[in-house]
Amino acid sequence: MLMNNLDPEVAERPDDLVVYGGTGKAARDWPSFEAICRTLRALEDDETLLVQSGKPVGVFATHPDAPRVLIANANLVPRFATWEIFRDLERRGLIMYGQMTAGSWIYIGSQGILQGTYETFGAVAKARFGGSLRGRIVLTGGLGGMGGAQPLAATMNDGICLAIDVDPARVQRRLETRYLDRATSSVDEALAWCAEAKQRGSALSVGLVGNCADVLPALVRRGFTPDVVTDQTSAHDTLNGYVPAGIPPAEAAELRKSAPDDYVQRARASIATHVHAMLALQQRGAVAFAIPGFVPEYIRPLFCEGKGPFRWVALSGEANDLHRTDRLALELFPDNDHLRRWITMAQRRVAFQGLPARICWLGQGERAKFGVALNDLVKRGEVTAPIVIGRDHLDTGSVASPFRETEAMRDGSDAIADWAILNALLNTASGASWVSFHHGGGVGIGNSLHAGQVIVADGTAAARKRLERVLTNDPGIGVARHADAGYPEAIETARRHHIRLPMSGDLD
Repeated sequence: MLMNNLDPEVAERPDDLVVYGGTGKAARDWPSFEAICRTLRALEDDETLLVQSGKPVGVFATHPDAPRVLIANANLVPRFATWEIFRDLERRGLIMYGQMTAGSWIYIGSQGILQGTYETFGAVAKARFGGSLRGRIVLTGGLGGMGGAQPLAATMNDGICLAIDVDPARVQRRLETRYLDRATSSVDEALAWCAEAKQRGSALSVGLVGNCADVLPALVRRGFTPDVVTDQTSAHDTLNGYVPAGIPPAEAAELRKSAPDDYVQRARASIATHVHAMLALQQRGAVAFAIPGFVPEYIRPLFCEGKGPFRWVALSGEANDLHRTDRLALELFPDNDHLRRWITMAQRRVAFQGLPARICWLGQGERAKFGVALNDLVKRGEVTAPIVIGRDHLDTGSVASPFRETEAMRDGSDAIADWAILNALLNTASGASWVSFHHGGGVGIGNSLHAGQVIVADGTAAARKRLERVLTNDPGIGVARHADAGYPEAIETARRHHIRLPMSGDLD
């Protein structure tokens, strides 16, 4: 999975070990990468490798049910958790930015964020547009590892997506992987295509090569107002994640090295211009949700049911193995029409990047049921190799991020990171194959702490027990976290699934 993260079909800049999100890396440097691989090949079943910010630092005797790898990325003492201090440490080779799934070795390309984006757009459609984005235009920025999912997520909801990115190579990549339908560098041509699709009521995604800080203000001046405006540029990283207006990407790369302070100042000015244009579109009636509010309104109800971005990967590399797991999902949950629609569309429209993989949002009880069934597939030989099961760190109980996942918690606990730490500890105790704890993913240094787990279904009886524990407890702590915050839906989910909450007398 470490190697899959750096597959050229998967990673943004594999030669630099960058997987996605501007600087999200799989290993600190190439010697560290080689040492990790060498150590994993020799690791015994009762040993655990420790990885500190992408560098292997020790192997210790543990036991067969312990994780084989424990990973910590970019974690800083809170007083020192600033970009300036982080970048100084990074330049000195002491730390690495792991984003979420880059440094935890479970990134699967743009599909990894696709269903979450699909679910979000679907929730927007349900709340604002009668259940469909048909005839609606979604305007957004960013076509990198995460943002690249937006065009396909919009068209899967029958909408029209106009996606802007400053890098022509990213736009071309999304065309090649079928996440985009068309591309142009002409604003006039892009708007004409969108207007035609809107008139016909047909789904369409358009990639526009340009800088959001230039294009969005121009659209405001033209009087163009989309139905939805959002953003997935890496604006949280002003040095490596956002290209200032008026500078071609190649020149920006040079300026980033030669004058980083000047670069950051220019980037911040461009980001401000970009956001002001989004706000102007919002004032004209566009639904805006890169601006705070999308998680409380659209995602938190799913979190309260223990639902989140569950994913699995066929280690054989065989598409037929992945297709068998798709059928298994439909067999296990025959009454879930939403899941059936998602799997059917994903089979038809989602191109694999690297090893064949699938993502779908499963809730409390469903994850364990499916994980155990996957293990049984391996045992019976219905797939030709083990299946890796993981998730994004953006999950129900694994992240503290006051500007995104934990924004506006009912009890005001937005910034409390205990839950993310407890998630990592619980997954370690439960027997996940590898467990990670990171700082700064998605929103930047100083703004989030989050945990990840991955577990392998190898067909053995021991794996079956571990799978049931991990895939019950991992979402279960998310249900507990939201129940503790006072969400009635989470309290009901805890009751239904017999999750013991000591402070709730009726659930003991």
